[in-house]
Amino acid sequence: MALRLPPLSTLRLFEAAGRLQSFKLASVELAVTPSAISKGVQSLEEWLGVPLFVRGTKRLTLTEAGEAYLPSIRQALALLATASERVPGRPARRGLSLSVAPAFGSRLLLPRLAAFRRLHADISIAIDTNHRQVDFPNDGVDLAIRMGTGNWPDLEATLLLSEELVPVCSPDFLKSLARIADPVARLRAAPLIHLTSASDDWAAWVRGSGLGTIDAQRSLTVDTIDMALDAACRGLGVAIGRLPFARSELDAGKLVRFCDPVVVAKTGYWFVGLPDTMKRPEVVAFRRWLLSEFQPLDPHRTSD
Repeated sequence: MALRLPPLSTLRLFEAAGRLQSFKLASVELAVTPSAISKGVQSLEEWLGVPLFVRGTKRLTLTEAGEAYLPSIRQALALLATASERVPGRPARRGLSLSVAPAFGSRLLLPRLAAFRRLHADISIAIDTNHRQVDFPNDGVDLAIRMGTGNWPDLEATLLLSEELVPVCSPDFLKSLARIADPVARLRAAPLIHLTSASDDWAAWVRGSGLGTIDAQRSLTVDTIDMALDAACRGLGVAIGRLPFARSELDAGKLVRFCDPVVVAKTGYWFVGLPDTMKRPEVVAFRRWLLSEFQPLDPHRTSD
């Protein structure tokens, strides 16, 4: 008996819209118009006979039926993708897709990619800098560089780089507080810039500094490393300079150390993926290159 299936193209549109909770974001990911996403989802809803989304004026949310349907569709699409990759005789794919935090991608990875391209010109790389943590293999991403402690069940993780935390500010901002001789008193008097997207920020530095209690007042809160460093450069307060991310601003004199000590973060940046994915030749080559590039930047590493 023939299987009764909905239009398969609509399932991909629904999966992206449901995962991202947005027709607009799904349209960017799939390189189609938001209208095409909306019409495709509507076609699927008509075929099923139930609504999958509640379409608000500012927000798109899944209905109860949509919530129940989405995990099965994601699993089915992942199964189709895996089966297609494993077809006997299919030419090996020489490309990889990588999810990476925006600051790591722009400040540390992109400036070094030319070296990888010179070594492996036949391997193409697609980089996704979405803030969300991807779900392997359902999100269609092969690999990720994640901040954390390396504890991700069912994934293979290799530490690339640990971070050093040190308070930084603009030179003029530091001069404005020069009347306060004691570094701790100076810090307590300064407005602080907080980073919400990192677990190791001011609280972690205060714990590791041994300087006692510091009122980490919330003068300014941002969600990216780049914004935190830019705010510090503009004299808006003191930020946690995450080394090596803040190295270029420090070397250029746009930022200076506000005070010591340097505290090693408990989290680091890890290269992660499914064990089967890690065995692909192009991934083996990319991992080897990443380790050669980033491990020398970590002064606290003693071995792989």
